[in-house]
Amino acid sequence: MSRLPRLAVTATAALALALLASAPTSAGVPLVTNPRIVAHFDFAAGQTPENIALEPDGSANVTFAFARQVARVGTDGDTRILATLPAVANPNTPVIGVAAAMGITRAHDGTLYVTYATGTSENGVWRIAPGGGAPVQIAQLPAEGFPNALALDEKCGTLYVADSVLGTVWSVPKEGGAPTAWATGTALQPIAPPAGLGVGANGLKFHNGAVWVSNSDHRTLLRIPVRPDKGAGPIETRATGLGGIDDFGFTGKGDTVLAALFLDNDVALVRPDGTHEIVLTEQAGLSNPTSVAVRGKTVYVTSASFFEPVKDPNLLLATLNKGKGKGKGEAQG
Repeated sequence: MSRLPRLAVTATAALALALLASAPTSAGVPLVTNPRIVAHFDFAAGQTPENIALEPDGSANVTFAFARQVARVGTDGDTRILATLPAVANPNTPVIGVAAAMGITRAHDGTLYVTYATGTSENGVWRIAPGGGAPVQIAQLPAEGFPNALALDEKCGTLYVADSVLGTVWSVPKEGGAPTAWATGTALQPIAPPAGLGVGANGLKFHNGAVWVSNSDHRTLLRIPVRPDKGAGPIETRATGLGGIDDFGFTGKGDTVLAALFLDNDVALVRPDGTHEIVLTEQAGLSNPTSVAVRGKTVYVTSASFFEPVKDPNLLLATLNKGKGKGKGEAQG
């Protein structure tokens, strides 16, 4: 297998040095227990897990960013490669300089959608048939942008994509086609170096009639209501002070979130009132966590291990104990 491009290591290390620390941990009964690593991946082969989409049987579809692959990982750790995005001759991806498979989401019929950041005409959204196979590009996004996380509103047939460099949430028809700049604004924009990383809108989820977005540079969690005409409502800031926030997952039907804070090797529980506490740390095995997914009482966390001296990209599972937190707005689903 080919080794991870040196340029990618240099670029991601530069990002790490720029991030600020996350909020302090609060006391109280742990909300997440029994963490265990179920799969270790090969960093040298580019198996840096970036994002998660769950299967009905509990297995996790993950993107391996620098390997340009999508893999299915069982709860027993068994890993199978489903698809590989095509190689790009001269990638010119902003921030990292190399082609990378980023966000992933799943339709009910098992179709997977993936964002591919390349800085070329391949930049955009790709579709993978149920069970795997050759990916097909269904939407081209601006080459100067950085498509990151994405989510699917299957009822409306719309994919939403967070662009970390252009500070935009794009909407794309599920069948494919021309993208629309669905939401823009200062709250989604990056902060130019040296004050920031140049990485704005990052994680993204569709939840309770709204598109939720994290902004790494601003350290915020945002909510954008979807209007009846499918347009974007006003951007709301729901939480601040989340240093190094990447992608996130909801704990249930409510608005409580578990968010990956990738530089500090933490996962934070963010309550609906905006307060947060650390519920998983590097002692559990986190190594630059990039995304979180929740199914029932099971928490899934991917770690890409971009910046750690000892490389251990992995998939960690833990148990969510709903309703056992401290204070108002705790995790109750």
